[in-house]
Amino acid sequence: MANSSSSTHFLLLPFPGTRQLQLLHFWLSLAIYLAALLGNGLIITTIAWDHHLHTPMYFFLLNLALLDLGSISTTVPKSMDNSLRDTRAISYAGCVAQVFLFAFFMSAEYFLLTTMSYDRYVAICRPLYYETLLGSRVCVHMAAAAWGCGFLYAVLHTANTFSLPFCQGNAVEQFFCEVPQILKLSCSTSYLRELWLIVASACLVFACFVFMVVSYVQIFRAVLRIPSQQGCHKAFATCLPHLAVVSLFITTGIFSYLKPSSLSSPSLDVVVSVLYTVVPPAVNPLIYSLRNQELKDALRKMPTGCLQKQ
Repeated sequence: MANSSSSTHFLLLPFPGTRQLQLLHFWLSLAIYLAALLGNGLIITTIAWDHHLHTPMYFFLLNLALLDLGSISTTVPKSMDNSLRDTRAISYAGCVAQVFLFAFFMSAEYFLLTTMSYDRYVAICRPLYYETLLGSRVCVHMAAAAWGCGFLYAVLHTANTFSLPFCQGNAVEQFFCEVPQILKLSCSTSYLRELWLIVASACLVFACFVFMVVSYVQIFRAVLRIPSQQGCHKAFATCLPHLAVVSLFITTGIFSYLKPSSLSSPSLDVVVSVLYTVVPPAVNPLIYSLRNQELKDALRKMPTGCLQKQ
């Protein structure tokens, strides 16, 4: 078959069924996308507006909301556009951009989640040193490190992936340009470089996961020693949402990239990809806002405060 490296486009996985089902997919995707935009936008606006929320925990949460907006905007709008126009095509440059941006936002988010676990550890286990260990400058540096590491990770993955020759056609068995699916189009043993990079990435992910587990073991040990029931509830309220987000993000992402080929099927791949690309950005604002009383109070006060300023 012709080398698709010289092609001007790739073909994404089509949404099966009638035209009515394609339009249903478009409207459902639009609803989820708008919910993610609204939820994350409210978190960003509320944290920026309320000076009581200008603390390290909410600073990192604001960065998480920005990354969620970026990641869902990388994949869902193109899928919606293809369903609406009844097409499968994505340009070669568009596919490269999707791989880069998706790897950038998702890896930066994971590094940021690791940083957030450290923030909760210091706040609960070493509260007397909180201001010293997590001053404003330190928080900015840690957030910048997460974004910077995500950028370098994305550059490596994108460069390795698209330096390969593709001779297995140009049909990507996914609703967006996903690295494991693109590697299936390669006919060169050079793809082993990218596989080794994925394995190395998995090791780094595992190391961060161990760090988070150790942090939360220490956190829960400290929380269970808190005599005040109110203080115990507040500590759990700030930690459990983060733990839920991390668990969903890690389990679905690792399964998608490292699952054995015997378990691979187009329908399963799409379901797993939706779980780690679409669901977290849409539900993260709900998880954090429902479990965080300070954020809920700030959301209620914001409309009144804006009217008073006017």
